Amino acid sequence: MKPPESIVPTDTIVTKIVMVRGEKVLLDRDLAELYGVTTKVLNQAVKRNARRFPSDFMFRLTREERDELVTNCDRFQPLKHSSATPYAFTEQGVAMLSSVLNSERAIEVNILIMRAFVRLRRMISTHKELLNKLNEMEKTYDEQFRMVFEAIRELMIPPDKPRKRIGFELKEGNTSFGKRAGI
Repeated sequence: MKPPESIVPTDTIVTKIVMVRGEKVLLDRDLAELYGVTTKVLNQAVKRNARRFPSDFMFRLTREERDELVTNCDRFQPLKHSSATPYAFTEQGVAMLSSVLNSERAIEVNILIMRAFVRLRRMISTHKELLNKLNEMEKTYDEQFRMVFEAIRELMIPPDKPRKRIGFELKEGNTSFGKRAGI
């Protein structure tokens, strides 16, 4: 059976996974959006089934953790002035949500989320394996290859996202602006 990618692209899910307390988690608001319900509905379902969500499946962020997320990610700005802190669901907590939210969409989205977590694990594992191989190779070669290994390490660092330019740019030879402005 072909995965139902049309519901939510896996890349979208991966971008919503954040690290909190050393755990890869999804916040209640992001899960609610993915499941097509409100955050309130999702949290009510979880509260009705509290025994299914021990602290290693779900935890509430502290104000400091919430503030750090707001500072580091623009998409969390709506949380800035919220009086409540969000819940964070680990991979096991997300799996447990499928038994609490029993709609067809919830089931399909849960499958996609599980695949996204697996994909992240593979990416991290591949990166570690590559780094280990590089370290082993570096031990066997002499100093003349040091610069090559440093260059490879630099390439392994993910690039910063390019910043969007703000304002406008006046290109040479474009005099129509000056004529309209009376310059």
